[in-house]
Amino acid sequence: MDAGLSKDTNPKDAVGIKKVPMSVVSAPVLMEIGLGMMEGARKYRRHNYRVAGVRASVYYDAAMRHLMSWWEGEDIDPDSGLSHVSKALSCLSVLRDSMIIGNWNDDRPPKHKDGWLEEYNKKAEKIIDKYPEGLKPYTELEEKDKLSKPKGLYTSIK
Repeated sequence: MDAGLSKDTNPKDAVGIKKVPMSVVSAPVLMEIGLGMMEGARKYRRHNYRVAGVRASVYYDAAMRHLMSWWEGEDIDPDSGLSHVSKALSCLSVLRDSMIIGNWNDDRPPKHKDGWLEEYNKKAEKIIDKYPEGLKPYTELEEKDKLSKPKGLYTSIK
């Protein structure tokens, strides 16, 4: 028996360690998803997606809008006051639940050929090989750091 995984004195351990582990999931993230889901329940009716089903494109679009808002620097959704990342996770939770129970409308475009992503990854690898010492990106953290330091301390950005 693996050390630290179970005890000889508790037969439940041998059974319990073979089940889905919830201890690996972040509780604060689950709480934020719960808040996003609660907002949806208040606006649209709790579990409406299980009764009415969902269109994949609607939840894909919503999740992507939240992720793009976050990526462009807006951390908090102004409508809900919740993290855009948590709102995206809530959208994906609804979509995945509907996929699991089988009441989603798969309105994705016709399937692309298998392996298309690998082709783009190979192209990215060629660019990286061509420019192995890529220039450091400009980042929000760097910009904030510049503002906090007195002018004249910077000679160049490497």
